[in-house]
Amino acid sequence: MANILVVGANQGIGYYLVERLLELGNTVTVLDIQIHAIEILKEKYQKTLQPVIADARSLSDIENGVLQAIRNFGDIDIAIHNACLCTFESEHDTDFEIYQKVMNVNYFGALRLAKTVLPHMRRAKKGRIIFTSSGVGVTGFANISPYAASKGAIESLAKCLQIENEEYGISFHLFHPPLTDTKSASEVSVPKEFMAKAKEVGYGLADRIWSKRFVICHSAIQTAQIRFSYRHPLFIGKMMTKAAKKAIASEKK
Repeated sequence: MANILVVGANQGIGYYLVERLLELGNTVTVLDIQIHAIEILKEKYQKTLQPVIADARSLSDIENGVLQAIRNFGDIDIAIHNACLCTFESEHDTDFEIYQKVMNVNYFGALRLAKTVLPHMRRAKKGRIIFTSSGVGVTGFANISPYAASKGAIESLAKCLQIENEEYGISFHLFHPPLTDTKSASEVSVPKEFMAKAKEVGYGLADRIWSKRFVICHSAIQTAQIRFSYRHPLFIGKMMTKAAKKAIASEKK
């Protein structure tokens, strides 16, 4: 059994990740700006689930949530940053402030969690921190550059912090889910039949939570796809963009 903290889990992949982690016997603290779905889940897991209202953009909120997790369940074994903000406009139609807002949640949110949890994990000489990344952070994709750039940034952050914290017994990892049918992806110009199911992805990631791999995927197929994307990023990004445009055009006919 592990003590796990998740930032961003009231819906989508994060919700099902938490549901499965609880089924497996772990204790979980969820930090989110909305916790109504997690509060309902708590009715079933009253002793092992702690919802906390918190904003990934607020350092004091993250610090409070981490302290509550430690106070309720002991040392944090795994901390996961899953909160995200995604926009769907071209660079031409996206103000500079939007890039800042997206980075504040996706990148600086991950950094706030890491800087808050790391001192505790260093004292304990153990722990793992996981950032939820995205294939578009590797390959690029049209009309999603604020989100993709933020995911590319956490890829580099995780690598640097992995190197810096190995001596403390702490490891960093990236979740790499596929394009999934969630609220945050609802405006992506891709037909829903091309998207994975949130429950399937969340459960798969939970089942692989202790994987030693730096990149953790919910399935063997997704693992192979991400490996190919790392080898041929721009090719895949262009191909995915063209395929999405073609699929949407066919759908409109």
